[in-house]
Amino acid sequence: MNDSSWGAPPHAGYWAPSDGGPVPGAAPAGPTYDAHNAQQTRPMPVVPDVSAHGGDQDDDRGAARLGGPLFRDESPTAQPHPAVPQNPEPMHDAPQPAPAPQKKSAGRDLGAAIGVGVGLGAVIVASLFIVKAVFVGVVAVAVVVGLWELTKRLDERKGIKAPIVPLAVGGAAMVVAGYVRGAEGAWVAMALTALAVLVWRMTEPPEGYLKDVTAGVFAAFYVPFLATFVAMMLTAEDGPRRVFMFLLLTVVSDTGAYAVGWRFGRHKLAPRISPGKTREGLLGAVSFAMVAGALCMQFLIDDGMWWQGLLLGLAVAASATLGDLGESMIKRDLGIKDMGTLLPGHGGIMDRLDSLLPTAPVVWLLLVLFVGSG
Repeated sequence: MNDSSWGAPPHAGYWAPSDGGPVPGAAPAGPTYDAHNAQQTRPMPVVPDVSAHGGDQDDDRGAARLGGPLFRDESPTAQPHPAVPQNPEPMHDAPQPAPAPQKKSAGRDLGAAIGVGVGLGAVIVASLFIVKAVFVGVVAVAVVVGLWELTKRLDERKGIKAPIVPLAVGGAAMVVAGYVRGAEGAWVAMALTALAVLVWRMTEPPEGYLKDVTAGVFAAFYVPFLATFVAMMLTAEDGPRRVFMFLLLTVVSDTGAYAVGWRFGRHKLAPRISPGKTREGLLGAVSFAMVAGALCMQFLIDDGMWWQGLLLGLAVAASATLGDLGESMIKRDLGIKDMGTLLPGHGGIMDRLDSLLPTAPVVWLLLVLFVGSG
């Protein structure tokens, strides 16, 4: 049979079965395959190049394929064509496995977040009920760290250089003044801190002076001044219980918002500011905080009434949510997710103070109206 009838050119080393001689035009056999041996060799059929048909057959079916060893002592490395892997056509009517359902993710390391939260809570509660001055020191340290995180992010993302030295010193002094001298001391310390920011920035070139001092005064009000209301709550006779209730209601509000929003959240609360917050989560925050507020006012605060706790819980849920949204606005403007990385699972100190800071003056004011300053 003529090799051309297979639709493929003769292969080097093949021998024609009709006359035992080499095919005209083929390369001469190597020293191993002399004419004598070639006559004793079993003729091999010539097959077309199956690569043109999309695949080859399995070796165990006895069919010859191009590129494999044709004789016992032929080296497999001398393959004129690479072996073509088999690609069987998929069965279109075969049932496809259903995709695995995706579980909702909290977005953070929940174990680390719980561990850090429990540790911080233990330190705060221990200092709160053992020595009041120690708790004031804890608040002052948190304020200084929060100021450092905020000013650092402003510098990194916006090139705003709010002077950290007068802010840190004035912020710590503000908290102490609020504890020692009350609201009057807090306002005086706030004014002196703002003045120190203005003067300190004068030692630098005038370019950017206005934006730097504006950011400095904002930082002084946002972090240490709002934190002074926690210190002022502590001055009452039942101050530790007031502060504990303030912390507890804020945490309960955040927990209720997270739990209900994660499970039932469907309608976005403020998608342009914080896409993760939902209206269902807000209802959860209000419900949890109102129940906790009623219990706390009835059993923790002297002369407190349960209905006052309902109003207090409602106010805490509103202020905590607004505080969280406010810091989300800042972070979106800066193009960051967290203010820092100090607390695993939480972010930075400012990421934990966001709902506490605006809630402190609300709780202080309502407690003064309900049961007095103590």
